[in-house]
Amino acid sequence: MKKLYFVALAACLLSACASVGNVALKNETSETISTKITKGQTTQADVRALLGSPDSTNFTDSGNQIWRYSRSESKAMGRNFIPYANLFSSGANVESKELVIFFDKDGVVQNYSMEQSKSQVKQGILRQ
Repeated sequence: MKKLYFVALAACLLSACASVGNVALKNETSETISTKITKGQTTQADVRALLGSPDSTNFTDSGNQIWRYSRSESKAMGRNFIPYANLFSSGANVESKELVIFFDKDGVVQNYSMEQSKSQVKQGILRQ
């Protein structure tokens, strides 16, 4: 019976996290990105080697490119696993990151922006 309890507990803990997006952004911050990307020097090939293919690519009217990388990770709140209590209040803590890079016509970084945010998703009758 104890083995079954530990297996069930391990399954709950392992299922408490989910992530989506670019894996290379997992440990990146604004500070670490600023050491790896230099305006006027870093090329598209450098960025692709560093972060892989972008999640999306857009073009401006003048032919410049904008690459976007994003990642989102959610971790379930502990109260989600309390029987009956989770009907009243449950949710997840979510951390999101987005890196937007603007390239000139020659494929050189002209500007970039790294944004990070933390939020909560709440569910249940009380949503607290």
